[in-house]
Amino acid sequence: MVHVTQRSSRAEIRNPVLGLPAINALRDLDPAAQEALRLVLLDLQRDARRRAEKSWHTHKPPLAAYWSAVGVYAGHIARTLRLPR
Repeated sequence: MVHVTQRSSRAEIRNPVLGLPAINALRDLDPAAQEALRLVLLDLQRDARRRAEKSWHTHKPPLAAYWSAVGVYAGHIARTLRLPR
């Protein structure tokens, strides 16, 4: 029997970065600075995902896990910059 667990719909559970106090400082930046930072983070996310995939294929699981985590957190932070307050 397969048990399906529902994911929480609460934003701070789905994106734990929202609970960090410094996120408000990022959201207070001017829109151009926020967009520049968001684009850098999305680039970092793409690069980290590529590195994680390469690490899995070359049998380096610790590096793959590291780069996977980098990519997830870069994406979480990038998404906070486009969410309304």
